Amino acid sequence: MSAEPNTSAIFDENQESSSNSPESPTNESEASVTDEAKTVTDKAASSEEFSFLGGMTIDTLQEEIDTLKQQLEEQTQQVDAYKKRYITLAAEFDNFRKRTAKEKEELETKIKGKTLMEILGVVDNFERARTQIKPANDGEMGIHKSYQGVYKTLVDSLKRLGVSPMRPEGQPFDPSYHEAMMREYTDEHPEGTVVEQLVRGYTLGEDVLRHALVKVAAPKETDPNADQSESPSIPSQESL
Repeated sequence: MSAEPNTSAIFDENQESSSNSPESPTNESEASVTDEAKTVTDKAASSEEFSFLGGMTIDTLQEEIDTLKQQLEEQTQQVDAYKKRYITLAAEFDNFRKRTAKEKEELETKIKGKTLMEILGVVDNFERARTQIKPANDGEMGIHKSYQGVYKTLVDSLKRLGVSPMRPEGQPFDPSYHEAMMREYTDEHPEGTVVEQLVRGYTLGEDVLRHALVKVAAPKETDPNADQSESPSIPSQESL
C-alpha cells in the first residue's frame, strides 16, 4: 500500500508563501482611492476660494481698499485729536494746581502779615520805652528789666515766624525797602545814603512786611537854608 502525500505540509507552505508576498492589489487600490479623494477635496476648496474672489472685480477690491484707508486715516486723525486734547487738559490742570498753590500761599502770607503788623506796634512801644526811660533806682531797674524780658520774648517769636529786622544805615536808599521821611544835608555821606533809621522796617521771608522809615543824605551845597544855619558843623535837616 502506497503512502498518501502530506497535504497539511503543502497547505502550510502555501500560506507562508502568501504571507511573505508583496502587498495585495486590494491595499494598493484603497490607497489610490484615498489620495484621489484628498485631491478632489483640495481642488474643491481652491475652487470655492477662487469663485469668491472671482465674484469681486479689481475695481471693487480697489474701492474696498480705498474705503479702509479712508477709515484708517479718519481714526488716526481722531486719535491725534484726543491726544492733543489730553495734553491740553493736562497742561491746564497743572497750571490750575500751581496757580491754586500760589494763591493759597499768598493768602496765608497776607493773613500772617496782618497779624504780625499788629504785633510790630507792640514791639515799637517796647523799643521806644527802652531808649527813652532811664531807671533812676534799683526798683525802676527791676521793672525795666521785666518788660525788656517781654520784649525779648516777642522778638524771638517773630524770628521763629520768619520776621527779620532791617538794618539800612549806611546803605543806598532803596524804595523797595525804605521810605524817606527826612533829608539831611551833609558831606559826610554820599548822596542817597541812609543816614538813620527812624522807624525800624521788617521783612517776612523775602517779602517786605513793613518799610523802614529813614533819613537820607543829600549834598550839603543843595541845602536851601545853608546861609541861615547857626553852626556849619551841624548838618541841616529837612522833613519830606
